[in-house]
Amino acid sequence: MSPPSWVLHVDLDQFIAAVEVLRRPELAGLPLIVGGRGDPTERAVVSTASYEARAFGVGSGMPLRLAARKVPDAVILPVDAPAYTEASEQVMEALRGLGVVVEVLGWDEAFLGVQADDPEAFARSVQAAVLEATRLHCSVGIGDNKVRAKIATGFGKPRGVFRLTRDNWFEVMGPRPTIDLWGVGSKVSKRLAAHDISTVQQLADAPEAELVEEFGPRMGVWYSQLGRGLGSAVVDDSPWIARGHSRETTYQSNLTTPAQVEAAVRELASQAFDDTVREGRPVFRVTLKVRYAPFFTQTKAKKLPRPTSERDEVVSAAVDLARRLDPEREVRLLGVRAEMVMPDEGDPVERSPIRGRL
Repeated sequence: MSPPSWVLHVDLDQFIAAVEVLRRPELAGLPLIVGGRGDPTERAVVSTASYEARAFGVGSGMPLRLAARKVPDAVILPVDAPAYTEASEQVMEALRGLGVVVEVLGWDEAFLGVQADDPEAFARSVQAAVLEATRLHCSVGIGDNKVRAKIATGFGKPRGVFRLTRDNWFEVMGPRPTIDLWGVGSKVSKRLAAHDISTVQQLADAPEAELVEEFGPRMGVWYSQLGRGLGSAVVDDSPWIARGHSRETTYQSNLTTPAQVEAAVRELASQAFDDTVREGRPVFRVTLKVRYAPFFTQTKAKKLPRPTSERDEVVSAAVDLARRLDPEREVRLLGVRAEMVMPDEGDPVERSPIRGRL
C-alpha cells in the first residue's frame, strides 16, 4: 500500500530580514526593518521586519516613518530584490532536491506534494535540507489540502511544524476569528460580522445561500467552503504564469491636481503595458489603485470591451478610471495593473480568490 498523500506548506521565517542578517551577521538579534530605500524620512512602507521589531508592533505594509517612530533604535535597510530572488532560488532548488512536487508561491513560500507515513518527520527533513543549503530557517504546515497546510504554518512559526487536517480543523480553528482564515481580510471579516458570523465555526454553520447573497455566487460558495477548511489538494509544479503586471509609485510629495494625477496614471499605465508586451498576451482588464492622503486606499477596475494589444486603449482605460477619483483629495500613491488573457484560453478567466492582487 502506498503511503498517504499530504500537502506541506513551507514558509521561510522572516525571510527578507533573515537574508539581510546572513549578509550582516552583526545585525542578529537587533530590531531590523527593511523597506523602500531605507530612509524613514521618505514615503515608503515596511517590506518585512525581524521578530525583534515585530515585538514593537511593526508589520509589513506599515509606513516606514511610523515604524521608525515605534522602534527608534531599529536598523533600517533598503529593499534589495536581486538578493532575495537569489536566496529564494536556492531555497526552491533545495526543496526540489527532495524529489517532491514543488509549487512555488513566492520568494519565501511553496507547497510540496508529499507521500509519507510520517509527515512530521518529512517536514523536519525539509527544514534540515533548507538550512543546510541556505542557512535559512523555515516553518512547515502539514495538511490534507492547501488551505489547511497554509493555515497550519502559522501555528508552527518560528522554525516549527504543525499538522491541521479534517480531524482537528474545528478543534483548532472553530473558535478562532474569521480573519485568521487564509483569504479573509479585515473588510470581509467585517461584512461577515454584520451577519453575526465572527468565528470559523459560525462561518462553517452559516447557510450557503446567505453567503452567496452577500458575496456573490463564486465568492459566497468559496467562503462557505473555507469555513470548513475545504480546498484543493493538488500541488502543481508547472511554471507560474503571470495574470497581469502592475506598476505602483508612492510620491514623496502629494499629487494635488487632477492634471498631475492623470499624467502619473498615464506613465504607470504605459509602463504596465510594456510589461504585458513582453508576455505577448492581450490585456482584458485594467485596475487603478489610489491611496489618498493621509492613508486611505481604494481600487477601481474596468473590463475592456475586448482584449487588446494596443497601448492607447490600455492607457485610456486607466485615465478613465483616474477621472472617477475625488478631485478634491490629495494623492500619495497610485498603481496601475493590466490583466492579460491566459494562454490557450478563448475567454479571460477570473483569478483565484487567494491569488495575486494589485
